[in-house]
Amino acid sequence: MAESSLAAEPRQIAFDAQNAEHVRWMVAVWNQAANSSIPLTERFLKYSFTEDAGVVRAGRIAFVQDRPAGFVLCSVHPGAPPAMRTEVTGWIEAIAVAPTYQRKGIGRKLLGWAQNWLDSQENPSASGLVKVGGGPRHFVPGVQAGSDAELFFLACGFDYEDEPFTWDVARSLSDYSPPLLDHVPAAARPGQPGQERDVLGFLASEFPGRWHWQAERFLEEGGRISDFMLLWTEEGVQGSCRLTFEDSVNPIDRYFPYQLPRPWGQLGWIGISAHLRGQGLGIFLLDAGLRRLHNSGVNGCVIDWTTLLDFYAKCGFRPHRKWAKLSRTRGSNG
Repeated sequence: MAESSLAAEPRQIAFDAQNAEHVRWMVAVWNQAANSSIPLTERFLKYSFTEDAGVVRAGRIAFVQDRPAGFVLCSVHPGAPPAMRTEVTGWIEAIAVAPTYQRKGIGRKLLGWAQNWLDSQENPSASGLVKVGGGPRHFVPGVQAGSDAELFFLACGFDYEDEPFTWDVARSLSDYSPPLLDHVPAAARPGQPGQERDVLGFLASEFPGRWHWQAERFLEEGGRISDFMLLWTEEGVQGSCRLTFEDSVNPIDRYFPYQLPRPWGQLGWIGISAHLRGQGLGIFLLDAGLRRLHNSGVNGCVIDWTTLLDFYAKCGFRPHRKWAKLSRTRGSNG
């Protein structure tokens, strides 16, 4: 991406998530720069920058003549538990430049600062990839496919991952009717107070990485156990599905539901114990989660960050938004 130089070097300051003015500046810049279907809210930004043990986050705001012109946010997770340790060094969580100041080198300077900051962080659990999006409390799972941002990162030396795209899928639940399902020897019910250990025990055993970490954080922050749909068999909890409502602790804003009819809801990760897969329990639990949302009055429903298009199509979901997954090797600044 060719960019002309600025008459004066932009000034940069460190982002302080506790500074209300910094938050307002970032939200304003993002919403000027981004596609109108993915607006950022102050609640969303504050949630995504919540302090987490073992996670280090940092950001910069660029100014031109004392006006906020752009920003970048990044994170690393050197304290990740063993099950979460991957080849990822860190994440470029979000970057935006207001339209007035685009193609003037500000985006490249902010990205360069972020990559230098990531290179400087001690992260013994990682071997060297910097990813765009997809961090511990991700703003986005990637870059909107077909956007100027995708071209920007490609021009800056990032490349597509082996699985290059992921999707959000969506539908209205106003006319939802369950698919025809075979009988399964299980029951699906919302979690109840006192069942927190059941949920976390299941996730620690079957999905000990990101899902378990996210569930711990959610419950620590006062999230409702009833926002989990649980699959019960004679063995106990053998599946779980995470739901988000407009009044959930984790903001519905972070799933960008704005093009869908309200009330909004989200269905997140869904998983079944390994020894029970292939018996129709996944679609059974999915249907139970969707019926719960429907019966709670939810209309527009989004399922984010998935490649399982055929699976969700069984319940009427269609691609809603496409994300490109981009990364580069640590230290290889463009």
